[in-house]
Amino acid sequence: MMISRLFAAAVAALLLITPAAATDAEFAKLARSSGTPDIAGLKIVWLAPWGDVARAHAWRNIIVHQTEGPAGSARGGATEQAKNPTRRGVTVWVETDGTVYWAVAENLVPTHGDGANRNDNKYIDNSSTYRRVVRDNSIGVEFAGNYPDVAAGPTEAQVAAWKILVKVLRARYDIPRDHVYAHNWIDYKDSRYCEGCWLATLARIWGE
Repeated sequence: MMISRLFAAAVAALLLITPAAATDAEFAKLARSSGTPDIAGLKIVWLAPWGDVARAHAWRNIIVHQTEGPAGSARGGATEQAKNPTRRGVTVWVETDGTVYWAVAENLVPTHGDGANRNDNKYIDNSSTYRRVVRDNSIGVEFAGNYPDVAAGPTEAQVAAWKILVKVLRARYDIPRDHVYAHNWIDYKDSRYCEGCWLATLARIWGE
């Protein structure tokens, strides 16, 4: 009788685990697909579709940026970025309403970051980031809308989109959660606010 109960409990546990595992496998497959996939919970405007992930640039980090542009500026920034991919900017832009603009082909490297010049350990231990977390190995995500108050945080819609987007980026490029960085964590930036800090912190808290 005891063995039967244990067997039943094991089967029940498997039934609970299997759907989650299947969902994770399906998500990973979707995150590593090509083209312009529909990703549940995200509205993505594909200015540059995904290619073969095996041919993507070797992204090893994610850098979170915030632009001092008004609401609605992500579209303009992403459009200009798409026209000139290696200009100063990023690969992915996020509007205040949560709309994601994928602006640059993932094998190209936009100009962003300042060479990981921060080494004062103010926010994180910079011994592993100093001159190492740079544009050539880091995919950038820009959140629009902190104008005229640069200290204004992201909108609820941006946070909701980020929760899914960062999971997609990490799954697609096999990026560990502790390789998600705020711009202020690795570069000396505007002292009035901490650029990207809340969003990067959330990404690390959410984890897997």
